[in-house]
Amino acid sequence: MAPAAETRDVLVVDRPEQLKALGHPLRLRVLETLGAEDKKPLTNRELAERVGVDPGHLHFHVRMLLRAGLIERVDVEGTREKPYRAVAQTVRIKPELLASGLSSDVRAAMLDQVHRGWTEFGAKGLFRSAQLTVRIPLEQALELIAQFAEQVQEHEDPAADPVVITAVVHPPVAGDQ
Repeated sequence: MAPAAETRDVLVVDRPEQLKALGHPLRLRVLETLGAEDKKPLTNRELAERVGVDPGHLHFHVRMLLRAGLIERVDVEGTREKPYRAVAQTVRIKPELLASGLSSDVRAAMLDQVHRGWTEFGAKGLFRSAQLTVRIPLEQALELIAQFAEQVQEHEDPAADPVVITAVVHPPVAGDQ
């Protein structure tokens, strides 16, 4: 096995199989764990320990991320089990792919991530959220989110700790108007 390439700064998800691989909360946790601050490659057993699941159960999810090109194996001398690492520090989904009907699993995984973030960081004051009800066309709201995403990219600092920003747009639920 050849040595793994250097980790890229950003991987743009542009294939449906990559999007599908992101559509499970456990796979997102694996990707987050492999992209953690120490960037240390981890074996399936080490990953399972960190995310709190059985290694046999995790193996399927790791293989799916590997096939989608979101993680890669790392050749380490003297080890029986080959560790994995994320191929990029940041993963972005191509807007056209998000707009397709293929993204419902990713949305569910994002909501799970929001819930886990609230559970872990809410009481510590490290979870911030805002909700606005505005009267603008849906297309304009989506454009504002796209503009925000572009501006955030311009301000990224590789030395800064990562933060998760989740934006959601929907019409008001009946009775909430």
